Amino acid sequence: MELSAEERRVLGCLIEKQATTPDQYPLSTNALVLACNQKSNRDPVVEYDERIVMDATLLLRRGGLARMNSSGRTDKHRHILDDALGVDHDRLALLAIMLLRGPQSTGELKTRTERYPTSQGLGFESLDDIEAVLERMAEGTDPLVANVGRSAGQSQDRWAHLLGEPNAVAYVGDADSDLAFALEPDVDSYTPGTDLVSGSADHDASLAERVSRLEERLAALEAALGMPEPDLGSDG
Repeated sequence: MELSAEERRVLGCLIEKQATTPDQYPLSTNALVLACNQKSNRDPVVEYDERIVMDATLLLRRGGLARMNSSGRTDKHRHILDDALGVDHDRLALLAIMLLRGPQSTGELKTRTERYPTSQGLGFESLDDIEAVLERMAEGTDPLVANVGRSAGQSQDRWAHLLGEPNAVAYVGDADSDLAFALEPDVDSYTPGTDLVSGSADHDASLAERVSRLEERLAALEAALGMPEPDLGSDG
């Protein structure tokens, strides 16, 4: 399942608000926009307008992951991910945090799911409990999450959802080693309807910056593997 950055943000917000503010759920369109642009518990922080959020919501409805209830003058939005994918409260809680904040360690997931209903009440009792749920989510032909290894300075492996391209994982060596990388393209800034092949100066500058970052990642990977720098020769 490949969801856009906007779809992931909307879906994560719907799961979060159902769990943490059930009295205000399903969400009105305005509440959903505010939830998407919330500055706390979000990475990255975004500035979506109503059109972007509604476009994403429409795609989620077409994909069988959300529904809209029209009552009076207010439309209400809710997710149906639990029915669509057959996931329980434990899985929903972990998915919501990863949808809203990207790859997380089990320690981070434990802290950030404390307000979510689970099979144990609110949150999880131990890191082992979270690890067990994550391992089940990573099994089968259509896994929902993957272990993407540790980032610099971290002592725990991180887990990422597999509902969109930014969490596509490229493993080099063992996932527990320093050579486990998660490739996370900068697609969260994309706005539906934007011309990705325009010849504008802003687009060219953004493309050049992304190419530069990819080259830096490739150089770091080659250095870690002990690969010699290519001999490009000299002109003439």
